[in-house]
This record gives sequence, C-alpha cells and structure tokens, in this order.
Amino acid sequence: MTMRTAYRFFLAAVLGAAGASNAQTGMSLAKLSPATRQVLETRCALCHGVEGESASAIYPRLAAQHPDYLVKQLGDFRDGRRKSETMNEMAKDLSDETIRELAAWFSSRPPAVRRILDADLAAVGRYVFLKGNPYSGVAACASCHGEKGHGTQLLPRLAGQHPNYLVTQLKDFGKRERTNDNAVMHSIASKLTELEMHAVAVYLGGQQ
Repeated sequence: MTMRTAYRFFLAAVLGAAGASNAQTGMSLAKLSPATRQVLETRCALCHGVEGESASAIYPRLAAQHPDYLVKQLGDFRDGRRKSETMNEMAKDLSDETIRELAAWFSSRPPAVRRILDADLAAVGRYVFLKGNPYSGVAACASCHGEKGHGTQLLPRLAGQHPNYLVTQLKDFGKRERTNDNAVMHSIASKLTELEMHAVAVYLGGQQ
C-alpha cells in the first residue's frame, strides 16, 4: 500500500466518523456545497483536522470557535490583512460563500476536554485571566474574552486552545508580528511576562 493510498483510507475513516458525530449537532458534511467540502477535505483537514481539533500545537483548534470570528480571520488571510505564508496561500481563492460554510462547520463542532497537567501554573494563569495584574497594568483577559474564555463575535474563543499556540500568538501580538487585530492586544501582551503567558495558556488549554 502506497503512502497516498494509506492517506486516502485514513481520510475516509476520519470523514466517516465525522459524518456519524455530526448527526448529534444538526450539521452534516452532506450539507456543505461540493466546493466547500473539497476545500475542507483537501486543505483544512491536513492541519486542523476535519473536526477542527488539530493534533499539533502549531495549528489552532477551530472547533466551537465563533463563526463570525472565523469568517473575519479567513477573509483577512485571503485578502492579506493577516500574514501567514501557508494560510495566505490556502485562502487566496476562497469565495465568501465557502468561507461562511467553513466557519459554520467548524463552529458547530464540539470542543474536546483536556486535562491540566500543571495545576500550580494553571492557578496562576486563572488569576491573570480573571483578574489581570494591577501591578503591571495587565487587564483581565476575561473582561473581553468572557469568564469562560468562549469569546464573542469579534474575539476568539480561547478555552481549549493549544497552550503553545496561545503563547506564540501572545508573543506575536507583543512584538507586533501579528498583522491584524493588534491594536488592543499589543498593549496587553507586551506587558505580560513569560511566566504569565505560559500560565494563562496552560489554564485556558484545560477549559471547555
């Protein structure tokens, strides 16, 4: 069996499982347009997984993310407002309809529950997330992203996200290397210490 054939069997199995679980959420792969399903299977699934639960911390989890937020980010990648060599290429020819369908699909997927391995570090992160740091001028993350970290139409869901991905984004915001949505986040991320970044990320990674 060639690697290509093995990948096709693997993808078919994943898609079959996705189709079975989708019945529970009221959205199925069959409801996606052929063009959107092709993009999902041949592009999105490679890094983020069909269900939006990427296995690698390099790529963000998209499951349960707010659809309007996903629409904005995909549009920003497509139009070059958010810079990422990989995502700019992946999104460059996406239609508005495909972007909306992909956003609706990933937002409908349930987030997974993950165990926190470092309870002490997570406790520090919980404090910073809910209370901020009045001594350094760091605002509470919850004041914008919500007490459960579920985000809003304009702000991302952080609960359950890969901790390493969150740390990377915070550092990019702090250095202004994140090219969109930087105005508010730079003022916050630039004041966070390395410990606070990792603590908040570990705490959020264990939330649902």
